[in-house]
Amino acid sequence: MKPHEFPEDIRPYLQPSHAGKLIYRCLGCKREFGIDRLVYVCPSCGQVLLICDQNFSSLKDISGTLWRRIFDYRRMLNVPALKGIYRYHEFIGPIIPFEAVIYLGEGHTPMVEANLALQKKIGVRFFFKNDGQNPSASFKDRGMASALSYINFMVQKGHLSDVLAICASTGDTSAAAALYASYLQPRVKSAVLLPHKKVTPQQLSQSLGSGAMVFEIPGVFDDCMKVVEALSESYNVALLNSKNAWRILGQESYSYEIAQDLEYDLSNTVVVLPIGNAGNITAVMSGFLKFFETGIIGTLPKIIGVQSEHANPVYRYYLEPDADKRKFVPVTVKSSVAQAAMIGNPVSMPRVIHLVKHYNESDGRRKVFFVDVSEQNIMDCQITANRNGHIACTHGGESLAGLLTAKERGIIDPQDIAILDSTAHALKFSGFQEMYFSQQFPPDYNISPNQDLINAPVYIHPQNIDKVPVPGKPLTGEHFKRFVEEVAKEIATMLELKKGSGL
Repeated sequence: MKPHEFPEDIRPYLQPSHAGKLIYRCLGCKREFGIDRLVYVCPSCGQVLLICDQNFSSLKDISGTLWRRIFDYRRMLNVPALKGIYRYHEFIGPIIPFEAVIYLGEGHTPMVEANLALQKKIGVRFFFKNDGQNPSASFKDRGMASALSYINFMVQKGHLSDVLAICASTGDTSAAAALYASYLQPRVKSAVLLPHKKVTPQQLSQSLGSGAMVFEIPGVFDDCMKVVEALSESYNVALLNSKNAWRILGQESYSYEIAQDLEYDLSNTVVVLPIGNAGNITAVMSGFLKFFETGIIGTLPKIIGVQSEHANPVYRYYLEPDADKRKFVPVTVKSSVAQAAMIGNPVSMPRVIHLVKHYNESDGRRKVFFVDVSEQNIMDCQITANRNGHIACTHGGESLAGLLTAKERGIIDPQDIAILDSTAHALKFSGFQEMYFSQQFPPDYNISPNQDLINAPVYIHPQNIDKVPVPGKPLTGEHFKRFVEEVAKEIATMLELKKGSGL
């Protein structure tokens, strides 16, 4: 649809013109810093930062009703810079010009409602939001589109040159970082640090395929993160982990899309998502708050953060009901099928604490909850979901397990509609399904496969035929006819098929 075909009152807003004034704000000492250089922690106290728009209040000059129409009409535009997460440009990156925006197809992933059988089994109406349908097959692309667009903008302005983008990862972050950095070659190069043998082969191949320098080190993600932090403090590199506040901005798009897809009515809505390094839950809370404060949505949805029992420091922190007595204690992680959740000391924990308080106070009641789930339930839920028409990853299984636990604990009301985050594509974690079906999980996972969920191929080779086709030596004539008949007969017997001429 061309701009002149839109309603006259919408045309002035189709291309964003909001003059954002973005700054870094420290969550510790509350100091503010300009964004003309990359900063990851407060130079004064070392605390993590949030990016704030000092002109945000001017967005309230536009009514919530008009904002909703603006976003809905923008959906019809064919402007690449507004096709992805920057449809919500005023709320994500209002200082980034269109020519600096990197769009690789990220964002606007589908919300797929669970089939009737699965909803009846779970006892709740729910949807999976399939973020595995992003370009690198995970939700991390949202944050990378933001972080790399900003870096691209800085390069174009001459503030940066010969950029080496670096990150620590459990797999998905490295794949996304390598992909988006490769798009900016040769001005941007990338390097990733991975915990040795703690990343799936599929995820490893993505970083290698995008041309990143890949370094594997002993330990777990938390160890990789410490090395990357040391590099960012002492060398001229661009850090792409969620410590980078631009990542958080991009991931806020997840909230905006849910609001738009539900026609901005979030009453009785619950959003369930894994916590991991806590950047995503931070972004989701921040995004909903921005839409709430500008009147685009009239209520804040419940948010349920989920952690595996093998890495649950955030859940443990909120077990203490008295906020004044809470003390965050990192944990030593154990093996988890939800590999991105194997983080015992989340970088964004200070952001979580800050935003949970703000979120609950804004609604006047508790709206953010935390649960932990077993590794057994994560795998059982993933396979159950995928047996009912989904492409949920292990983290999607974690979300479904979290929904079940929240329902058991009375957090979910009967009329609630849940949106579950499936953070990546199921094929990235197919190795865990293979271990489940072959019953070969190492003991430290604490997973005993449910026999009703195990599936495996059946090899058909009728014993009463002596010749079968092999590559390069096909059967012909009567031998081939007999082979087809005998194989079909054996399959029909196993499937208990009845004779007939077809349906």
